[in-house]
Amino acid sequence: MQGLALMPDGNQSGRTTVFPVCDYDLDETLGSGQAFRWQAHGDAWEGVIGEQWVRLQRTTAGIHAEAAAPQQDWHWLEEFLQIKVNIADVLQTFPDDEPMRRAVASCRGLRLLRQEPWECLASFILSSTKQIVQIREIVHLLTERYGQHVITPNKSGPAHAFPSAERIAACSETELRACKMGFRAPYLLKTAQMIVSDVVNLEDLKSLALSEARARLLLFPGVGRKIADCVLLFGYGFPQAFPVDVWIMRALRELYFPRKRKVTPQQILEFSERHFGPNGGYAQQYLFHYMRTKHTSNNRDKASRSTQ
Repeated sequence: MQGLALMPDGNQSGRTTVFPVCDYDLDETLGSGQAFRWQAHGDAWEGVIGEQWVRLQRTTAGIHAEAAAPQQDWHWLEEFLQIKVNIADVLQTFPDDEPMRRAVASCRGLRLLRQEPWECLASFILSSTKQIVQIREIVHLLTERYGQHVITPNKSGPAHAFPSAERIAACSETELRACKMGFRAPYLLKTAQMIVSDVVNLEDLKSLALSEARARLLLFPGVGRKIADCVLLFGYGFPQAFPVDVWIMRALRELYFPRKRKVTPQQILEFSERHFGPNGGYAQQYLFHYMRTKHTSNNRDKASRSTQ
């Protein structure tokens, strides 16, 4: 459903609204390993976008959103949730093969989010070789210690914005290591310093071609092809960015090359670039989430998002 207007829910404070949506599963989307700061509370999710605390709940009317402060408009949340994306049009571009059909049927309602690029980049640098539950812990410690407090409702606990590149650049490596990020600490510190020094301008990447934007991201320490593609897909919305991590490698080998004894990473990468069409990144997320939670018996919080 594209271009839908927001529906007020009768709350005159301006703190709540409802987005009418079709085929939008919040649990699949917010728990699918593309963002790490959302917490489930019963049938609702709480998180921080920029400097805004928000609570989301799927209802029969759509996605019910509650902010901590009155809102004059909800474009920031509409953009983050990618409400206007017509998911039916996206799915029609996927290859019509059995593995893709199974992934779509199993993860119906899964969407891609549009995250702030710096937070996305920093989070995926911290995700390298870590399980999702560990990534969440590292990011939580980082935001709790160095992020600005944001307004929350009385019924909710404290919350923090993601710390700016300037704030991280002012930290010592020892301080960052205290957030349990280990060898990733110097990578995050140097990346923040490069951004502050304008060695790489993250805003400029929005106007570049995919290959050039990827090349800029690869200048950051600790950023390989996979992490760069995660940032291009989840932070910038490049639809053909196709992150290949251990789960996608396994998915493509098992689902598309079951009888081939050895498939090299390069062959997998070349196959992904030609097979999945103009929305290959979207297809990747369906395959990743399907492989991690449905196709295997692994619990989702035991899975690694970003092993390089």
